[in-house]
Amino acid sequence: MTDERQTQYFNLIDELLQCPNGQEPEVLESQPELVDSGLVHSMLQVATMFAHEGNQDGAQFLFFIAKELAKQLGLYPEVSNEVAHQE
Repeated sequence: MTDERQTQYFNLIDELLQCPNGQEPEVLESQPELVDSGLVHSMLQVATMFAHEGNQDGAQFLFFIAKELAKQLGLYPEVSNEVAHQE
C-alpha cells in the first residue's frame, strides 16, 4: 500500500466520522475505488488507536463500519445458524 493510498483511506475515514448519521453509505459510494480490504484494515487501525485514546464512540463506530464492509467484500466469514446452534 502506498503512502498516497493510505492518506486517501484516512481522508475517507475522516469524512465518515464527520458526516451526518445515516449518510455513511453515500460517503462510501462517492469513492468506490477506495472500498477494499485496505480500507477495512485502515479503519481497524484507527479504531484501535481511538480505543487506546479513550474515544470509545469513535472506536465502536469504525469497528461497526469495518465489520459491515468486510461482510460486503466477502472478507468476514458468515457463521450459519446451524453451526452456531450445535454447541
